[in-house]
Amino acid sequence: MIKTYFIRIKIVVLFLIINMSFVRSENEFTIIDKTVSFGMRTAENRNVIAVIVHSTFNNSGGEKYDIDLIIKQFSRYGVSAHYVIGRDGSIYSLVNEKNVSFHAGKSHLPNGQTNLNSCTIGIELMTSFDEAPTEQQIHSLTILVNDIKKRHNIEFVLRHSDIAPDRKTDPWNMDWEGFLAGISK
Repeated sequence: MIKTYFIRIKIVVLFLIINMSFVRSENEFTIIDKTVSFGMRTAENRNVIAVIVHSTFNNSGGEKYDIDLIIKQFSRYGVSAHYVIGRDGSIYSLVNEKNVSFHAGKSHLPNGQTNLNSCTIGIELMTSFDEAPTEQQIHSLTILVNDIKKRHNIEFVLRHSDIAPDRKTDPWNMDWEGFLAGISK
């Protein structure tokens, strides 16, 4: 009887360890360094209040979801983003969050604030006009935004089309409401 009791305890402990490891791994992520020196400027004491989600792909020839070709394209236009999320959910860091990334252009927040590059973090999803973000991308985006919210006093999580409705339509083909339901309040 005592032997059976200890076996049951071992099974319960093993079950808890496995489940705790699973939960921890669901929220962990790795960021791949792809730091750029263009389309950005260094800054000190930025007050980040918003995250802006964009879509991007390489339309200059070659693989449309190749991170290096996307970065090359950004270079030609003098733009960047803080992060790019690949189709497989890989998160690439292009600009340190403490610095300004040129991703927002002429735009404004719902409260009327302009000069958004100085107070926002830009995240690009590798998608095209006719493809939706993958489940892996949405998962990585959710984890990344929740992590950013731990470091900054984020008031807004918005689409590029929300801040520049006359100019932009991205992120394309995304279940925005479903994504918002997954981020922490």
